[in-house]
Amino acid sequence: MPGTAPNPLERLRALHIITGLGVGGAEQQLRLLLRHLPLHCEVLTLTNPGPVAEGLRADGVRVVHLGMTGNRDLGALPRLVRFIRRGRYDLVHTHLYRACVYGRLAARLAGVSATVATEHSLGDDGIEGRPLTTGVRGLYLASERLGAATVAVSDTVAARLHGWGVPPARVHVVPNGIEAARFRFDPQARRVARARSAVPQDAFVVGGVGRLVVGKRFDVLVRAVAALPQARLLLVGDGPERAALQDLAIELGAEDRVHLLGERDPLGDGPDGRTSGIPALLAAMDVFVSPSREEAFGLAVVEALAAGLPVLHVTCPAVDDLPPAQAPGARRIGPGVEEIVRALSARLAEHRGDEVRRLPPPPVVNHYDIARSAEALVGVYSRALASVPAPTRPSSSRK
Repeated sequence: MPGTAPNPLERLRALHIITGLGVGGAEQQLRLLLRHLPLHCEVLTLTNPGPVAEGLRADGVRVVHLGMTGNRDLGALPRLVRFIRRGRYDLVHTHLYRACVYGRLAARLAGVSATVATEHSLGDDGIEGRPLTTGVRGLYLASERLGAATVAVSDTVAARLHGWGVPPARVHVVPNGIEAARFRFDPQARRVARARSAVPQDAFVVGGVGRLVVGKRFDVLVRAVAALPQARLLLVGDGPERAALQDLAIELGAEDRVHLLGERDPLGDGPDGRTSGIPALLAAMDVFVSPSREEAFGLAVVEALAAGLPVLHVTCPAVDDLPPAQAPGARRIGPGVEEIVRALSARLAEHRGDEVRRLPPPPVVNHYDIARSAEALVGVYSRALASVPAPTRPSSSRK
């Protein structure tokens, strides 16, 4: 039998530049993608080499911390340029606002023209929590022109980029993805996760996952669960709003039913991941709620659907951009406390103690398989590299 044709990308070197590597959707998405990309990849984080950096290193990926001290640390730029030159990278891929601004400029100064940027968190009024001021938008657009392509994680984000003035030909939609098998329902994990979280096995459990920031509107979810004495809330994630959410639960007399669990292993890879990571905690839930008014994708919703959970969401481009038949377990609801209470009350009426009901994973789960996303990204890389004359590529001069 003839052998498989070699993949020309396998000989190339790519550098991924990201603002930080704490636990977050963009950071974890990078880790997943690197497991499926057919080329040598290294990662440079400008700040915060957090838990995802540890996970990447465990996967065998080289991770370097630039030590950037803030948005105005201009001394980081020449350090980044020198690093890219020494690494002789063929392609640079940037993630998140600060990394995109600095990384695209540094790549151009270092002589790397094949530069791709992924836009993970662009909303109508903000980007990664910062308001979309004239300055923020102008700097983003100026740096965008230095790259070869911009990746949007959803059709919704692509439309926002087009509205900003980014030419449609430069925007490529590569959706976020998941490893669906990790989220397959495990009854043993459910029992252990509930026991560890001090939740009765027969309780009706509402769940939410995400950064505890104002924009995620988890305060609305706390109020909704507080209004339902038979319900408990498992809220997975950490952030600046944690203390305020705890105080709100106390104020509403629901502190014994609202469980703020902090950051957990997103993939369940750690020593206790099988029983305390996000897949296990999704197994412990009976219904998943995403109360945010604005999302760039909605990865946690897709993970919940993969776990067989019914989902209530205010907005989720990953689901809303597709035909309804792709996600029959997801229901779009209004943003107010009353709407969430009504929707949860209907689910509560169907609850039967410790009898566990799970839905089959809907088609949307396969649609967002991480291997498909990686394959689509390889296509973007190939086009970006093809647009660069071979003699100018760093690897072309290697012995």
